[in-house]
Amino acid sequence: MKKAKKLIRDIKDFPKKGVVFKDITTLLKDGPSFKRVIDLMAARYKNKKIDVVVGVEARGFIMGAALAYKLGAGVIPIRKPGKLPFKTHKAEYELEYGKDALEVHIDAIKPGERVLIADDLLATGGTVKAAINLIKKLKGEIVEAAFLIELTFLKGREKLKPYPVFSLIQY
Repeated sequence: MKKAKKLIRDIKDFPKKGVVFKDITTLLKDGPSFKRVIDLMAARYKNKKIDVVVGVEARGFIMGAALAYKLGAGVIPIRKPGKLPFKTHKAEYELEYGKDALEVHIDAIKPGERVLIADDLLATGGTVKAAINLIKKLKGEIVEAAFLIELTFLKGREKLKPYPVFSLIQY
């Protein structure tokens, strides 16, 4: 993971002053490194009978779609308000730099379906906590929340308890 970690660049003061943004686009454009991180993450869930992978907007779409493909599972986008064309459920949350909301189609997950949540980065946990609330509303069974990166100093995994959390790279 040393190579993958080296490929992630820091962007200071983005999206606002004081935030150090972890830019994964530099890792994504390196095909062998992107393949390696997806293969490593997918191996963890190979025998977990994942029905669907939820990708959280926006970089979670990339991680979620790649993981779903490797696992032979469906992929579900959880998006910002007004982006999904059908009826939705909505959950609001706080970011480390403001407030926002997420939506999911009301028929995206069937009761009892085994769900893997995928996102690029775990910071404060607010975004994925909102995704968890949406999945619970649809009565999905959350297997785990999987992240490429975790900013451990922000203690986001605490907000996601009792759900299990996995991250490939920690800062």
